[in-house]
Amino acid sequence: MRNEANKKTSKEEDLPPLLKSFRRYLKLQKGFSPNTIEAYMNDVGKLLSFLNDNNVKPQATTLEHLQTFAAELHDMGIGPRSQARVLSGVRTFFKFLTIEGEIEQDPTELLESPQQGKHLPEVLSTEEVDMIESAIDLSKWEGQRNLAIIETLFSCGLRVSELVNLKLSNLFFEEHFLRVMGKGSKERLVPISDRAIKEIERWFEDRNSMKIKAGEEDYIFLNRRGAHLTRTMILIMIKQYALAAGIRKTISPHTLRHSFATALLEGGADLRAIQAMLGHEHIKTTEIYMHLDTHTLREEILLHHPRNKRK
Repeated sequence: MRNEANKKTSKEEDLPPLLKSFRRYLKLQKGFSPNTIEAYMNDVGKLLSFLNDNNVKPQATTLEHLQTFAAELHDMGIGPRSQARVLSGVRTFFKFLTIEGEIEQDPTELLESPQQGKHLPEVLSTEEVDMIESAIDLSKWEGQRNLAIIETLFSCGLRVSELVNLKLSNLFFEEHFLRVMGKGSKERLVPISDRAIKEIERWFEDRNSMKIKAGEEDYIFLNRRGAHLTRTMILIMIKQYALAAGIRKTISPHTLRHSFATALLEGGADLRAIQAMLGHEHIKTTEIYMHLDTHTLREEILLHHPRNKRK
């Protein structure tokens, strides 16, 4: 027990001064239990890790940073209830910064919480995906890389975490398959389209002339410094292209995954086959696309059925 206490004290001593003050605030002013304090510290730790990856100090955080962070929680597969809990800890942290005089304006004031309950995800039509891809400037260094990324996400339905970790050794172009390492280190084979293969091979023409960092040689998608991309970089890139294409939907890399699954279902694919391609452990997770397809069907009936047309 004494050793455990010493470990905990040592851990607290390693905290930066700002987080030490925040812990004291949670304990003394908020009166939270030790378990609740640890939960809040973990949630704020997720935010600080995100900010550090993007070279942003807590005091310089904006609403846009927080919205990107919230979108990344979603893309990591964290459910709405858990997202809401994390954002609650983040709000408490920024209230603390305001009380301490570290910031003048609380950036969480306009931050929306994720909707609870059943929520049909946004989807893109094939035409909208084409619009996004057409917004890419292929004369820029990153243009072909980004086109290959978007086409791969849409053609294969990958999670963004699966895409950033995709390696050359995972490609089986002759067989038209990718080997993907999904959640829980579960491996699956995913079909890849001719279009996606073509765009990746075009990206390889640029990639082959790059200076690649040691240890990064097997990653498919790299940044200018020769290191593999982060989820946040892809999120920002897709949002920018969607905006440039005039698409006003709430877009993230996960939107392309939803669009992939919806297109398969509308094309007549079996739900079990879609489950296998998405890497869902439970069929209930895949069944949301049945609700989505039913919603689409209802809209089509209301729009086109002769009994619904107004004279």
